[in-house]
Amino acid sequence: MTDSGALVVRGRLVQPSAVVDDGVVVASGGRVTFAGSVSDALATGYGPAVETVPPAPGTYLLPGLVDLHNHGGGGVSFPDVTTASEALAGVLEHRRHGTTTLLASLVTARPEVLLERASVLAELAVAGEIEGLHAEGPFLSYHRRGAHNPADLQEGSVDLVRDLAEAARGYLRTMTIAPEVPGVTGPGGVAEALVEAGVLPSLGHTDGSTEQAEALIAQVTAALAAAGSPLGPLTATHLFNGMRPLHHRRPGPIAACLAAAARGDMVVELIGDGVHLDPATVRSVFDMVGPDQVVLVTDAMAAAGVADGRYELGPMSVEVLDGVARVVPEEGSPEAGERGRSPAEPRT
Repeated sequence: MTDSGALVVRGRLVQPSAVVDDGVVVASGGRVTFAGSVSDALATGYGPAVETVPPAPGTYLLPGLVDLHNHGGGGVSFPDVTTASEALAGVLEHRRHGTTTLLASLVTARPEVLLERASVLAELAVAGEIEGLHAEGPFLSYHRRGAHNPADLQEGSVDLVRDLAEAARGYLRTMTIAPEVPGVTGPGGVAEALVEAGVLPSLGHTDGSTEQAEALIAQVTAALAAAGSPLGPLTATHLFNGMRPLHHRRPGPIAACLAAAARGDMVVELIGDGVHLDPATVRSVFDMVGPDQVVLVTDAMAAAGVADGRYELGPMSVEVLDGVARVVPEEGSPEAGERGRSPAEPRT
């Protein structure tokens, strides 16, 4: 059943509905030809190849990981690269850890900078090294901006959407927008322009109300249906982080996102690193909306895979200590004055 050049690996095989303790994956000619238990492999005729490979109980075998929100790694910041070869080093750092499909994420910056970076990263998309680009901003809330430079935030601009999609050569896949920012929702706004350009809107970095979030969700859902778009439901950028907190009398955007995900109108991102969200929060969302409506993302930055220290994320500086990244407040800002008295929130 297998040729002499077949690749065989054993370990705990993670399948959609179960984990096989003694599993095996056989690949030949660049394709997976078998994935299952060792006993099934032997019964199916893969014995000669499988029996030569010892069990690996501490090893997990998973499909290639997909990361839809990733700002870099290996010391490389996608929002700051000036060449495709520089950006590729960041992609390869994640590929080394099992991420085979990746969207390279930008952060809020001046329009001309966004267009330059999109053009550079599009080269990697054309070459098949990344799946495409994610633009996080610049149409975001000042109050929930996280690591985004407040000076570069702006009202919604249809022209910028079109220019960015063109600079990305059709590889701009998704863009984070805040529904309360002027020019984002409503007829002729950014949300509609994104769908027209084949770009999936993502609700995030918002201080908006439940009603404002619901309006954006309804508008995008209707626009996607009218366009017959294969993009799928809109997403929520790192749910909970960069959003007005859920309150029982002021539920804000989180309640709207959870309700939309539960009915299949939204897929919500979660950063499951144990820092941005408590593990119980992650479990609760999976229980509430189901695994098909949740996508785990890294929201990684240049520091991923390398040592603690200070790194750039677009126009902002980020300090990483004990693996936790936090924005470095500008000198003289209120945040800088409070820095020594209380821990800052994670950068998102």
